[in-house]
Amino acid sequence: MKNVYFLSDAHLGSLAIPHQRMQERRLVRFLDSIKEKAAAIYLLGDMFDFWYEYKYVVPKGYTRFLGKLSELTDMGVEVHYFTGNHDIWAYEYLEKECGIILHKKPETTEIYGQEFFLAHGDGMGDPNKSFKLIRAIFHNRFCQWAFSNIHPRWGVSFGLTWAKHSYIKHKQTDEPNYMGEDKEHLVLYAKDYLKSHPNINYFIFGHRHIELDIKLGRFTRMMILGDWISQFTYAVYDGEHMFLEEYVEGESQP
Repeated sequence: MKNVYFLSDAHLGSLAIPHQRMQERRLVRFLDSIKEKAAAIYLLGDMFDFWYEYKYVVPKGYTRFLGKLSELTDMGVEVHYFTGNHDIWAYEYLEKECGIILHKKPETTEIYGQEFFLAHGDGMGDPNKSFKLIRAIFHNRFCQWAFSNIHPRWGVSFGLTWAKHSYIKHKQTDEPNYMGEDKEHLVLYAKDYLKSHPNINYFIFGHRHIELDIKLGRFTRMMILGDWISQFTYAVYDGEHMFLEEYVEGESQP
């Protein structure tokens, strides 16, 4: 039985990350190290810091990462991509060119007999009104159409600059790594969802850039996957056990 892997939040291309090329290579080396052991890989959003697909144009760069995704799908590995708040503008390119399976909404799926609830996590239980407004604008079809009419030279530059300032702003606010079960929005969301969907065995989220692995009930666990900026963390399920791991180059991996 092959493993199933989960990771999120690489924010490739971020102008706020000084080691962009090194970061991408590290991610690609990890994917290469698991390709023979993986039945499926779930990318839970924000793998790019800004990804916008124009009709005939996609952002430059990411050739190593996109090439590795294509290699994996060509090998028969299922690669699922859940869009996040930085890459919601993925349409057909990743599916047609790289062979991935694109998900634009949270989904419940069965993996080796267990029920998984999978989502990036943005907008789930977060009461922040400004974030809700920005998210509504980003998801608005008219706003997306209007942005598509901006030349990519300026549109992509604007998106990357906005993402950089957003990243720096969150760093400066010193948001706590973990706010506790009674305050962490994704924990509260999962607990509430579990009331009407008691068969969920695993909730897996990205978005928060923290590592979290807690039990919500006798048969239910919840994980937040950390990131691939400084933590290089991922979850792996082998059909019996679920682990939250850190990728350390040179060490053997599950």
